[in-house]
Amino acid sequence: MTPAPGAGGEAKRKKRRRRRNPSNPLTPTTSHSPSPGAPTSATAPAKKAPQRKQPYAKRVDEVSAGGLVIDTTGTKGLLIGRKDLKDATGQRLLWSLPKGHIEEGETPEQAAIREVQEETGIESEISKALGVIDFWFMAGGKRIHKTVHHYLFKEVGGTLAPQISEVDDVGWFPLEEVIGLLAYPDEKKLIAKAGELEL
Repeated sequence: MTPAPGAGGEAKRKKRRRRRNPSNPLTPTTSHSPSPGAPTSATAPAKKAPQRKQPYAKRVDEVSAGGLVIDTTGTKGLLIGRKDLKDATGQRLLWSLPKGHIEEGETPEQAAIREVQEETGIESEISKALGVIDFWFMAGGKRIHKTVHHYLFKEVGGTLAPQISEVDDVGWFPLEEVIGLLAYPDEKKLIAKAGELEL
């Protein structure tokens, strides 16, 4: 007798499925366990947040004026000293030429004369231009492009005194020592290039 379609044979297949050993790796299972070594939701690496681009530092242009004053004898030059912030003792001074910002409406020459008097107490008048220095530095998160007009001055009056809160010391030094005392290479080159400092 031929069994009806779907009868008997189907029942035997179901029995075979139930008899399979669940520990047998060849036995299909309904669970979806990850393969060994595959990352799980607990161990999967977190996606990195996109890195923000560093904003460009804002450029600021500054213009100053100043220079070297020679005393009435023609043998000494005037320098200002500021404390070296990198010196742990707080005693070392960095010597430089007096100078400062050009105010609105001023010419570089007018600003140079005013700044020299404010920083040193010495009144002066310009003998000649020495040249222009420009350089870059970072301050307050900004890229500063500074241009400084330098002049040679002769002393005409005043009393030597450092500007409070701006300058730590001022002094007259023999002209032959000025280049060696200057702390900044650009100022050294400028004075060396000027040659004989005649008024």
